[in-house]
This record gives sequence, structure tokens and C-alpha cells, in this order.
Amino acid sequence: MFMKAGSVALDAGMLRALFERIFVINLAERQDRRKEIADQLALVGLSFEDPLVELFPAVRPADRGDFQSIGARGCFLSHLKIIERAVDLGLTRILIVEDDMDWTRVIHTSSRDDLRLLTETDWHFLHGGYGQGSSQDAARFGMKRLDPNESLLCSHFIGLRGEIIQTAAAYLKAMLAREPGSPDGGPMDVDGAYSWLRKDFPGFAGYVCEPALVTQRPSRSDVAEVKGWRAMPGMQSVLEAVRRLRKRLRGRAGKGL
Repeated sequence: MFMKAGSVALDAGMLRALFERIFVINLAERQDRRKEIADQLALVGLSFEDPLVELFPAVRPADRGDFQSIGARGCFLSHLKIIERAVDLGLTRILIVEDDMDWTRVIHTSSRDDLRLLTETDWHFLHGGYGQGSSQDAARFGMKRLDPNESLLCSHFIGLRGEIIQTAAAYLKAMLAREPGSPDGGPMDVDGAYSWLRKDFPGFAGYVCEPALVTQRPSRSDVAEVKGWRAMPGMQSVLEAVRRLRKRLRGRAGKGL
């Protein structure tokens, strides 16, 4: 069972000090994910009614275009549109969250002093962890400075601060205009696009949370194409039930997650 919001080290006050807006990407038809991410927001004292949080309708293109799948294109376009919206609103500190994000036990086991690194570190790009570049075994919460050439996986928790927001808007938009496989960077998964951005603009300080502050909830993917036996009628409902059971069992083993 999860601990109550009042017992976590990361709370709404700290998140307000970090960000001017938290954008949550969610497909309208994925009400299951919307409820689950609402539960995660509640853990840190937030909700969709809070002015800090904006529920962003995910883009669902009609075709995959030059991307590997419709979902990959939609994810890229969703991130781009959020960043462009941030530019239009004049925001300088934003967090982009995908609706399959879960907090890790770090928010329960870390001290507020440790988590203040999030506000005290001079970062431009912040990755929540769970993926290449973040150790899961660090004894206490910290932030690892990223080499500009170090690639990262996943895009479920991306913080952008300062001039990188306007740079990212122009950079991702330019990718759409190029051919797939372009040496300058063409259409690709959005986590790859962020890695290219950091590589091409090494002056922006990138950090990853260590150990991971967030993880990805086991859930049916909106990016990967469903094929084979998984596409059989009713199979997605069965798989979703298995994922929920696996999460509960994992939570019991983690004593609080």
C-alpha cells in the first residue's frame, strides 16, 4: 500500500518551487491511465484541479508518417506542442509527465534535505531516472551530471528550465522537416530527440535523478504497435489485469510501493 501524501518528502510546495507548470500527457480514451496518474499526483498533494497541473490531450495522428509507429509520432508531437505552448505562455520552468509515470520509494525514504538538490542544482534538462544513466542502487538521493553525449531512455519525466525551452521547440520542429535518418537528426522517438538536443547543445546542463525518482507503470503501450497474439480480441484486458496484479505484488515486496 502506498503511504499517504502527508508522509512523503516531495510535496506540492517543493514542486511549486521547481516548476511553473506540470503538463500531464494523456490520450482521451485512456481513462485508466488518467485515474492512475491522478493517484500519483495525489501522493504529492496535487490534482488536476490545481493550477500548477495541466492535463494535456495527447496527439493521436492518423498515420505514422516518417516515424516507426503512430504512437511514436504522437508522443513526439505531444512533447513538441507542450514545449511550444510553454514558449507562448512565457514559462521558464516546466515538467512534462507521461501518464504511465509512478513515483518510486525515493519520495518516501529520502529526506527533504536530499530532495532539495532538485531546487538547488543549476540544471536546464532534468530526467527523472528509470532508464540508462541512473543507478537504482544509490544509498541516498542525488543528481548525476550527464555527459552531453550520454543517451537516455524514456520520456515519462522531463524537466526543462531556462533557454533550453525555446531551443527545444525550434530543434524538435526542425527534426520534423528532415528526412528519416538525416545526419542532422530526422523524425525519431522523442527520448532520442532529447538526447540529440543535449549532444548538439552541450552548454545546457543535463542531470538525471539517482536513484530514479520515478518509474514507468506496467501498462499497455500507446507507442508500440500491438501485433500477434496480443491483438486477439479481449487479450488486452487480460494483459491489463496481469499488469495490475504484478504491480500489487511488486508493491508488497517493496514495503510501501
